[in-house]
Amino acid sequence: MRAARLIRMVLLLQSRPSMTAAELARELEVSERTVARDVLSLSEAGVPVYADRGRAGGYRLIGGYRTRLTGLGRSEVEALFLSGVPAALRDMGLADAASAARLKVSAALLPELRDAADGAAQRFHLDAPAWYREPATPELLPTVADAVWDNRRVAARYRRKDAEVERELEPYGLVLKAGVWYLAARSGTDVRVYRIDRFTSVTLLDDRFTRDPDFDLPAFWAERAAQFARSILRDEVTVRLTPTGARQLRHVTDRAGADEALAAAGEPDEQGRITVTLPVESLDVAFSQLLGLGPEGEVLAPAALRERFAAAAARTYGLYRES
Repeated sequence: MRAARLIRMVLLLQSRPSMTAAELARELEVSERTVARDVLSLSEAGVPVYADRGRAGGYRLIGGYRTRLTGLGRSEVEALFLSGVPAALRDMGLADAASAARLKVSAALLPELRDAADGAAQRFHLDAPAWYREPATPELLPTVADAVWDNRRVAARYRRKDAEVERELEPYGLVLKAGVWYLAARSGTDVRVYRIDRFTSVTLLDDRFTRDPDFDLPAFWAERAAQFARSILRDEVTVRLTPTGARQLRHVTDRAGADEALAAAGEPDEQGRITVTLPVESLDVAFSQLLGLGPEGEVLAPAALRERFAAAAARTYGLYRES
């Protein structure tokens, strides 16, 4: 909207000594011609914008002009507290609100403090997605985010295995974990976790719900994450580790499972090796993970997995012997 753009322009000029037309165009995502027209409109409205001519010229406010349009709206305040996660703001459709909030805060600061935000941004950055994965923004995320902010009940369809289920949910909170968005929502009497990318439809209902004042999203997520990590470790393998293998175990398998196994290990043998019982997701996963230990780990049980490692070692030996 043009009115919002004009306000942003004033706030930008108020927070900096001067800005070129190109800089304003880049910040406002418009052409330099549009910037010139907007400057003219501001001047006609009584905002003292002055144009410095020449190669080093630009636009600036004169006469100590200060706008009173620095009051933060609700969405801007909410976005400001999330401004350390720019990708998350963009995914939820709050990037513009966060930008406006930062400008208003900057405009309200003393001149000597206005570089604080840029200084922090150049020193700390949160990159939420996992490595080697192109994050995909779920199409329905902005709708779900609106429901979370507004305490609105939703009617949702959700893919579960090979079927779709319908639920009425009370959306409590969003979590971004390794580039994947999750929703914590009450269904019936329980708060459950849903992957946003598995929703096929989400409809905002007219009625709002009353949040449980005792619900703590970080604590809830930490508990559920720990439960999930434990639940997927359904098998066990017995491994004899060299001292080097014991140090490496946490880096090739589930860290909590490795710590548990190492803590329960007995005394080292005469060669300094320890034998551990390691919880694993499956024997296939254990095979791919424990290969990373090389000769620093020897699988003792189950027998089928040990035979699989022996066959892999024989094939590897054959490859290197032939060369």
